[in-house]
Amino acid sequence: MADADGNGERGGGCQRRDQASPGRSPPVSSPLPPLLQLLVPAGTRPSGTRSLRWVPARSAVLPRLRSPLTPPIRVPQGSDPALGASGDSEMELLRNLLSRTLGLGGEKPEKVLEELTLEGVSRFLQSERCKNVVCMVGAGISTSAGIPDFRSPGTGLYSNLQSYDLPYPEAIFEISFFKEHPEPFFALARELYPGQFKPTVCHYFMRLLQDKGLLLRCYTQNIDTLERVAGLEPERLVEAHGSFFTSHCLRPGCRRQYGLPWMRERIFSSLVPKCEQCQGLVKPDIVFFGESLPSRFFSLLQSDFQQVDLLIIMGTSLQVQPFASLVSRVPTNTPRLLINKEKTGQSDPLMSLMGFGCGMDFDSDKAYRDVAWLGECDKGCLELAELLGWKKELEELVRKEHAAIEAKATQGGSGKAGGGKDEAGGGSQRRGPIRSES
Repeated sequence: MADADGNGERGGGCQRRDQASPGRSPPVSSPLPPLLQLLVPAGTRPSGTRSLRWVPARSAVLPRLRSPLTPPIRVPQGSDPALGASGDSEMELLRNLLSRTLGLGGEKPEKVLEELTLEGVSRFLQSERCKNVVCMVGAGISTSAGIPDFRSPGTGLYSNLQSYDLPYPEAIFEISFFKEHPEPFFALARELYPGQFKPTVCHYFMRLLQDKGLLLRCYTQNIDTLERVAGLEPERLVEAHGSFFTSHCLRPGCRRQYGLPWMRERIFSSLVPKCEQCQGLVKPDIVFFGESLPSRFFSLLQSDFQQVDLLIIMGTSLQVQPFASLVSRVPTNTPRLLINKEKTGQSDPLMSLMGFGCGMDFDSDKAYRDVAWLGECDKGCLELAELLGWKKELEELVRKEHAAIEAKATQGGSGKAGGGKDEAGGGSQRRGPIRSES
């Protein structure tokens, strides 16, 4: 299933998510200056911050920008030691931010690409200067695999949830609702379960980057696990919103882990999964409203975004925090390529000062490193691969891997990887009632 970044969330979303996380600690005073209190994520500040907290400026200014799979911004203490580590680093952060967003303190930087085009990116990628590529991906790289997004009229998930008798569409991804009424989520999971879809050209383009020793990390908002199916190594992946790959018992005293085959068997048997050890409810490790992002997201981003030589952003509107803010964490001399249906992530001075600025600049006379290729993500990857001399290799990889997936599905029966949506037991079975596992 793809991520849900985009517009159109219910106005009361933030309030519901706060209610889903009772007992949060009150704000703790911070020694940082008032302006930097807006810029530095809570929990990453120097001594004096002892607990998790939400950032008031972010919550108040943009309450509608979070997805159903993105909880209130909760950042573990110490997860980003570079921010707020010293007075010097705080001032450097402020100087860089003001320079980028308000045009203060410097002339136009020297271009880091020969030209601000896909051709310029391809030449940079083939040069000695490019050794570490980071990819940031969202829903747009999976839609060509047949995975729906959330809000497209008529076809999005939220347009087709009426049969689940929900108080509002987003409830299906709220942890408090799930604990009381897990049946709607597991009914939906049968429609979207990983293994019913084949990875796309975009997924295999990242596989080529990995195979050629260029991929440092892929940060994905998607929970469909297609990156894994395409052959990306787990070490190269950061699943920012979690995935179906593992599941856990929700009882705090148990927390037993289960794998993908175990969960698949129960979902396609129309069962609400129960823990074999304590009979507690078992939930896939995807991020619901009211849950924190995986610790791996915070533990790797600092080092990854310091050493990245090229950032490739594909199929995301860059509206979901804190994922969207990652694009502004790369060094100022790192090129950034956006492959998407429309331009996004452009710099807004006010939003930047409040911690939301992505700082992308495609069109101004000060543009020096950002390139936007607009269109279908698969087509963009094919065009870039052609410029790199990789197109035939990419097409052959897609053909070979899809054939292997189909062969495995034929041998393994319904519900396995590569089958069409109707192979998971047939439409009527998939729409059957979900019952509790005895």
